[in-house]
Amino acid sequence: MKGCVVEGVVTRGRQIGQTIGFPTANLPLQEGACAPGVYRSRVTIEGDVRSYEAMSNVGYNPSVGGAELRLESHLFGFVGELYGRRIRVELLEKLRDERRFESLEELSRQLDADRQQILDELENKL
Repeated sequence: MKGCVVEGVVTRGRQIGQTIGFPTANLPLQEGACAPGVYRSRVTIEGDVRSYEAMSNVGYNPSVGGAELRLESHLFGFVGELYGRRIRVELLEKLRDERRFESLEELSRQLDADRQQILDELENKL
């Protein structure tokens, strides 16, 4: 699915992404709101004049035993606190389906590859 937009207040997740170098802004999501998968995205933070390129996941986090549907976005170049702030996430391009990885190391390697794919696409568009 292309063009899905979600707005909401960032909630605290289990902070697993932070432990593997990919902190995320988490938004609860209703079933069917957006197709599951990993996306190139753009995030706007309420009260901030700029938007951030990002990598987002729509899904259940099967690699870490997740059970609830959520939207998680890793913002490139953002430094600061997002808990309790309102954000807008635009899913721009689907990279791949969500899948289960056997270890956090394998998940981290895939996230590195996903991030690099997005950064390469952005660089090619300049």
